[in-house]
Amino acid sequence: MSDTLKLRKDLPESVKWQPSHIYASQEKWEEDFTFVKEQTQKLAACAGTLKNGRDAVLSALKLYAETGEHLSRLYVYTSTNLNSDNSDSFYQGLYARVSSLYAQFGAAVAFMQPELLKLPKKDLKAYAADPDFSDFDTMLKDVERMRPHTLSTEMETLIASAHEVLDAPGNIYDMLTDVDMSLGKVKDESGKLVELTHARFGSMLESKERTVRKAAYERMMKAYAAYGSTFAASYAANVKGDVFQARAHGYSSAREAALYPDDIPVSVYDNLLKAVHDAIPTLNAYCAMRKQAFDLPTVHMYDLYVPMAKDFDAKLSFDEAYDLLLEAVAPLGKDYQDVVREAKTAGWIDVYETPNKTTGAYSNGGAYGVHPYVLLNYRTELDGLLTLAHEMGHAMHSYFSNKTQPFAKSDYTIFVAEVASTCNEVLTIQYLRKKYAGNKAAQIALIGRLLEGFRTTVFRQTMFAEFEMKAHAMEEAGQPLTRESLSEMYYGLNKLYYGGGCRVDKVVENEWMRIPHFYRSFYVYKYATGFCAAVALADRVLNGGEEAVAAYRKFLTLGGSMSPIEELKVAGVDMSTPQPVESALDFFASLLADFSEMMG
Repeated sequence: MSDTLKLRKDLPESVKWQPSHIYASQEKWEEDFTFVKEQTQKLAACAGTLKNGRDAVLSALKLYAETGEHLSRLYVYTSTNLNSDNSDSFYQGLYARVSSLYAQFGAAVAFMQPELLKLPKKDLKAYAADPDFSDFDTMLKDVERMRPHTLSTEMETLIASAHEVLDAPGNIYDMLTDVDMSLGKVKDESGKLVELTHARFGSMLESKERTVRKAAYERMMKAYAAYGSTFAASYAANVKGDVFQARAHGYSSAREAALYPDDIPVSVYDNLLKAVHDAIPTLNAYCAMRKQAFDLPTVHMYDLYVPMAKDFDAKLSFDEAYDLLLEAVAPLGKDYQDVVREAKTAGWIDVYETPNKTTGAYSNGGAYGVHPYVLLNYRTELDGLLTLAHEMGHAMHSYFSNKTQPFAKSDYTIFVAEVASTCNEVLTIQYLRKKYAGNKAAQIALIGRLLEGFRTTVFRQTMFAEFEMKAHAMEEAGQPLTRESLSEMYYGLNKLYYGGGCRVDKVVENEWMRIPHFYRSFYVYKYATGFCAAVALADRVLNGGEEAVAAYRKFLTLGGSMSPIEELKVAGVDMSTPQPVESALDFFASLLADFSEMMG
């Protein structure tokens, strides 16, 4: 691994995403910005008019959708350019302008839901059934469902105007972690002192050299600990904002406020926690296996990421990984394959890590009418292939939803967002297991990766979800959210989840500070539920025949046209019951038994 990252200008265009597909020039962006600003003013002028009848309502809804579509493209163009280099002051300025415009848009449309709810119920029902309102039928039904938690026009407008302030903790976090923070230096496997980066950290945790992973782990935790009071203040502000909004809208808790708009019962969250708690002994058995596998006196937290396969080292170039992905998704149909193939050369994907680029990986399908954008920081390990599969699953979900649904119904909820991505991961692992049939080392590596997927996505994300739930409950009970209280609580959760299988190093108490998803509150539990649903759906795709594949492909086109629970029922999974999570954890236990036998 090179100590020096390549500069963005030195990379070929073929491995960089192309925001120019949204706007060919900055002038075009400015034109659309002006258009959206004018449309937003027209929207604001619609306040007080919805009582004037059917045509007034339909006109306002169409104006809302048209403005939102253009605004989404402004945002994606700006965020992709900024995320390419977060230190770029020009795009920082553009991002601030778009954020402000979003706030103005939110304030301008805040009247809509309260005014719609002032209309007779029979009128709302009639509009939802009217073919001319077909783009908005789901929205109108959701408006009625949200009646108990909708305030007056004046109050909704006031809260919407606070959008930028309430989002500030997340923005501060991003600037601190992606631009201002230095993680320090550590020695790599050759003994060379190298700069620790977020992408390099992932590779080092998988190093076979224990001294390397220990040094990287401790350096990372200490880097965040140096800013512990700042992170605590930022996260506390984020939680306070959640609690404020929940109370303002009459919810019993911030958790209920986060789940209710997606029509997800709180019982789904509780079922997940209970099922995962019941399976902790199996998690501990899996973690403890590392002691034998690596001949360790004690398993530490920094030993949990290195693959247990010692004789299978898949080093894949990006091109090789992409070819494997294309084969893995073949069961989903040739047309699906063709779109994935096209995406590689069509400006969808930003492949490699460069200075000040946003860390991690994500897919953004919000540029309706263009194509999704995928950010990677590609690594040649097996994890690089699986991350590619994951993000392309997101992208394909967006692609088919955008292609099938009108803008107003194209955006699927977060609850189903992780299903298509994780299904692609599982399909890729199962494809590789067939490809390497008879290769014991490969089977150990691949089953191990699936087990690790359960650990990091089901167990770890559920632990994160429990942390969020407890942190918000502390704020709701008037308990202070300080560096000490948050770190103590996070350390206790790690002891609960991992204490039976390894030594929980005290330094892990700082890890909560480096989890960006905590600034998208009550998001992470959906990784766990999505993984469990995806395990079931991947099995249906591979073994359920054409009907099962067709059901899954139908699910990919639904966007936000149905409630997420109902969308998953279309695909063949009922997440309103504990059964999918319990079945997935049973599968985890059976995989562990097979894995243990192979390991001897």
